[in-house]
Amino acid sequence: MSAAGNQQLIERFRHQPAPLLPVLHAFHDRDGFLSEDALRAVSEGLKIPLADLFGTVTFYHHFSREPGGLNKPRVCTGNVCSLRGGNELLAALKSQGATAMPCSGRCDEPVPVLRGHETLVGTTPENLRASASPLPAPNPGGCEECIFTHIREPGRATLEGYKRTGGYEALTKAVREMSPAQLLAVVTESKLAGRGGAGFPTGVKWKAVADAAGNPKSVVCNADEGEPGCFKDRAIMDHDPHAMLEGMALAGFATGAARGFIYLRYEYPETFRILERAIAEAEAAGLLGANILGSAFSFKIHLRRGAGAYICGEEGSLLNSLEGKHPFPRNKPPYPVTHGFENLPTAVNNVETLASVPPIVRNGAAWYRGLGRNGHAGTKLISLSGDIQRPGNYEVPIGLPLQTLLHEWAGGPLSGRTIQAVTMAGLSGGFLAGDSLDCTLDEPSIRSKGSFLGAGGIIVFDDSRNMVAAAHDAMEFFAHESCGKCFPCRIGTQRLTERLNGEAGPRDLAAWTEEVRDIGAAMRATSACGLGMAAPFVTDSLLKFFPKQVENHVSAK
Repeated sequence: MSAAGNQQLIERFRHQPAPLLPVLHAFHDRDGFLSEDALRAVSEGLKIPLADLFGTVTFYHHFSREPGGLNKPRVCTGNVCSLRGGNELLAALKSQGATAMPCSGRCDEPVPVLRGHETLVGTTPENLRASASPLPAPNPGGCEECIFTHIREPGRATLEGYKRTGGYEALTKAVREMSPAQLLAVVTESKLAGRGGAGFPTGVKWKAVADAAGNPKSVVCNADEGEPGCFKDRAIMDHDPHAMLEGMALAGFATGAARGFIYLRYEYPETFRILERAIAEAEAAGLLGANILGSAFSFKIHLRRGAGAYICGEEGSLLNSLEGKHPFPRNKPPYPVTHGFENLPTAVNNVETLASVPPIVRNGAAWYRGLGRNGHAGTKLISLSGDIQRPGNYEVPIGLPLQTLLHEWAGGPLSGRTIQAVTMAGLSGGFLAGDSLDCTLDEPSIRSKGSFLGAGGIIVFDDSRNMVAAAHDAMEFFAHESCGKCFPCRIGTQRLTERLNGEAGPRDLAAWTEEVRDIGAAMRATSACGLGMAAPFVTDSLLKFFPKQVENHVSAK
């Protein structure tokens, strides 16, 4: 392509906030890969040193550096898809240049294959078809929902469909009848906490941004749903995108932010197009952009697509990625509420958290608190997958027994099988098994069992599965996705993977166990971010619940 053509692409985005990712995607889409000439043009056009740019581009999984790479199939061999034939499908597509990719967020619809900007699903090359992005099943427990109340209605993804059941009424109420302080009070009183894993009180975070010095402030939607076993945010964005957009606008009003960013994971190409349409609809209706609903409040949303990196789900890495920097986690403090995007006050919330806000504003804080059980406030979306009769997304009251979800709502294990274990928090919470399955879906109960709820992904393993192999696959994922910034995580995940696949470690069980626990303790104490701190949950829980399988593994090495 000519130099003039390259410059045209760069000029489309150069004066927008967070320009690097869209510029790189524009070149990648045009050429089917990122050539040396393209990188030199981007380096010069955006004033980024070529060496830094090359390091950033090669950090991401999905930016191809080979001609035609964009359209070669990438097959999910994640922890659920490997149980459903992902490795076999990868082998069958090798002649087409197929490569493996980590969990791509469609554990309810295995096995996904990315080809260009299309997601196909199937188990053989012959039965691959376009992904349907399944709707959440009707609530089996008859419990009142917050987020999924209207998501199953036809046309819900359109502005007209969203407004039929109260869409944008909360935003209208806020800008016409409330002050930012009053909106903050409602969110705080509801006890809504972050649903992306950290569980930090949303109202407290928003108030910190509102009170912080510096402008312009930002709202960043973390839609980089990369935790294996999690696919709930995709369901919201595919089938109810305006709920998230309205939540972002409400966050902007409450915090004083005039700009928002959606950081969407690469593996959701269809979702990107849905969000583009929804943003355009809302802007045309005066619900986003300048002087919303004729008020003095303005809020513009920018959509940015990642390029495949699990670590970008960590808020510091995400902010660095948005800014065009190498996506390493940031040291804390300072925190994003005072030093976020462009070192200015920023509220980072995930999709589920933001989609919860409009119904809270419409129905009141007390209503939301009353949705939980045993004194817990609200609901939680659970992505359930693996060896279970009815995988999918479920909205549960906080405090619902795990066994109720598994056996009554989701139909229990597959025919002739029993449930051996489940993972919590996707993979990050490790395994629960035995009597520890008798817990409730809330942080205090699950933490008492040695795990945590986190983002709400649960993968089920029945009694036919080798749990050492399952732990190895989980640790191998963490080793692959470690950003490499800190050596405890970079080296620790690799050493634990080697011990789980038999490549290294003592042959004596007691020594093997002590070494694995020692590596995990060092990782928890000294890793720079949550990836290295959480990964040892896998090996710790393996030792706790499956000592006999560990013994067999060590003795057979």
